[in-house]
Amino acid sequence: MITTPPETSVYTGEATRFDTIEGMASPRFSPDLKTTRRRFLKATLCGAAGLALYAGEVERHWIQVSRQEVRIAGLPMAFDGMRIAQLSDLHLDEFTEPFFLRDAIDHVNRLNPDAVFLTGDYVTWGISSRSFAEGAAWQCANILAGLNCRARYAILGNHDVMVDSKLVTTALADNGMTVLTNACVPIERAGARFWLAGFDDPVMGNPDPDLAIPSRIRNLPHEPVVALCHAPDYADDLLAHAAGKTVQVMLSGHTHGGQVRLPIAGAMQLPPLGKKYVEGWFRLGGLQLYVNRGLGAVGVPFRFDCPPEITLFTLRSAYRKRA
Repeated sequence: MITTPPETSVYTGEATRFDTIEGMASPRFSPDLKTTRRRFLKATLCGAAGLALYAGEVERHWIQVSRQEVRIAGLPMAFDGMRIAQLSDLHLDEFTEPFFLRDAIDHVNRLNPDAVFLTGDYVTWGISSRSFAEGAAWQCANILAGLNCRARYAILGNHDVMVDSKLVTTALADNGMTVLTNACVPIERAGARFWLAGFDDPVMGNPDPDLAIPSRIRNLPHEPVVALCHAPDYADDLLAHAAGKTVQVMLSGHTHGGQVRLPIAGAMQLPPLGKKYVEGWFRLGGLQLYVNRGLGAVGVPFRFDCPPEITLFTLRSAYRKRA
């Protein structure tokens, strides 16, 4: 007589129930567990979308005006209280829309500064064609012409040099900006003056301290030197040069302040010559370095924990008694 072997039984983990191998059911999940997983995925996607919307549309257009006092040794009292607005890293028209740049110009006009210092990167190299970037340079300069302040001084950044130094310089100059590329000019008021020196971009250009700060303007009593240089980490090289020891203040941009700064991790990416001095004030011996976060964005159209900045400096003479 042929007998059928008994079916092999497998314990399912339930106290009173066995399933045969042939009839074994697929693993059973609690409906509550499936719902929880779906809710988690949905919440994650919604959170990511909300974060992208905030970083791309809210914070990227949320201009902060940073008001700073800077005390300068040897600054004549005629300049005490002079107000200077700094704009940097405009990056038209990769992600910076023309309407946003016009809004920034309106901010500056409401501040009514005595001078405006522009510290480079008016355009962006690398995403669009060269002809597009060249057109953006002229459009940017045309918008900057809307500044009410007539004392407007500019330097170039690495993106400007990569697109076309001469073209960007011409666009700015034709729209009323004084462009300083390894050059200096006196800023005069009531018979007194200080010197403004502008450097070629250290990343893609050729900064020359001997041209920007010639020996004839170094260490003059009551005629301090303020420098504009796009890349802040160049301050170390400048201080190693004899000309650098005469600079009281240097204003820079380039870093975007990190642009996207995550909790604990900090800035996701920093550019060459912008990794050491990222944002705000740094005291380097006798040199005061300020790094502006800029207006625009590169790489991604986001800013997080790092809103666009317009800086308004109020100059103070070291001779003035503190209140």
